[in-house]
Amino acid sequence: MFLEHLQLQQFRNYQAQGIYFQAPKTILLGDNAQGKTNLLEAVELLATLKSHRASRDRDLVQDGQTVGQIQAVVQRQLGAAQLTLRLQKSGRRTAIINGETLRRQQDFLGTLNAVQFSSLDLDLVRGGPGERRTWVDTLLTQLEPVYAYILQQYNQALRQRNALIRQQTADLDESPPQPDITQLALWDAQLAALGTRVIRRRGRVIERLVPIAQAWHREISGHTEQLDICYQPNVAVEQDEPTVIQQHFLEKIQKRAIAEYYQRTTLVGPHRDDIAFSINQTPARQYGSQGQQRTLVLALKLAELKLIEEVVSEPPLLLLDDVLAELDLKRQNQLLDAIQDRFQTLITTTHLGSFDAKWLASSQILTVQSGKISANDRNQADILKHSG
Repeated sequence: MFLEHLQLQQFRNYQAQGIYFQAPKTILLGDNAQGKTNLLEAVELLATLKSHRASRDRDLVQDGQTVGQIQAVVQRQLGAAQLTLRLQKSGRRTAIINGETLRRQQDFLGTLNAVQFSSLDLDLVRGGPGERRTWVDTLLTQLEPVYAYILQQYNQALRQRNALIRQQTADLDESPPQPDITQLALWDAQLAALGTRVIRRRGRVIERLVPIAQAWHREISGHTEQLDICYQPNVAVEQDEPTVIQQHFLEKIQKRAIAEYYQRTTLVGPHRDDIAFSINQTPARQYGSQGQQRTLVLALKLAELKLIEEVVSEPPLLLLDDVLAELDLKRQNQLLDAIQDRFQTLITTTHLGSFDAKWLASSQILTVQSGKISANDRNQADILKHSG
């Protein structure tokens, strides 16, 4: 797939900016806080419907405006697709494909696939379990767009069950009231059924990703280190059988009932999963050096690229947000060599010193300054389109 055109209107610090991409690699050059990351964020939204920097659409719309918009033209093997994502300060966003407004936003997923790699991704190793759950869920929504709907249903059931628990534990100073067993049992059943679907999909995607990530990690580390990735579901069973997982899920809920009462929240389910990374059988989070952690994340990102390409039968876009500054020269070269012209790549940087002459010659170089993009030379002037 190839992103041909991107149009931003009243998005972040962009008033109206269009770009035609005409090379396998596009380097976005500029100082910090000029809008380089904002452009990558727009592509990320088209691919995943989410931003790793903002949870509310109001933060994406330009200051002083009520509506922002991202438009794109993507070439795929089946032909071109026109994507539009309209964001509002208040109200529901609108997703449009080829002029047709979608009833469900999840149907927008899968048209454009992208892997984002930024300095924040080191939190995959250093951060808490939530960072790793978000990572695997984002990958899954691109491989299997229906997963976004499954996860949404699970989170909705979780919120409803938590509300019921809090309602029944309004005053812990009094003796525990008699719970509404029938209502709670209904939510237990829904949570177990939906949670089982989440658990099985997470387990399967990690199983597919592990050998690819291990191969990349061995190559980057010079065959001196062995990476292990272990999915740690909160409801753990040895069999990948829905009925077995659901039964174990319900049994664990019953066992944690008293703890849930006093903590006023649901303690069982995939919202408490984790993923463990280890290098040479040593936990990478606690004991991995910075270099080891960077190698691990780089291997994961390269594995994501290959896995998405295998599943969707087209190479995804690669979005690199100032990551070269986080990598030493060896890892920079590993990354740039792996990309070549295989993946359309958008990469941000504050200087061109990390790129060799061959890379620069085959790249489209754009300068970003205060939400405006300009071509780096006259030959590239026709790639930019400004609209009022």
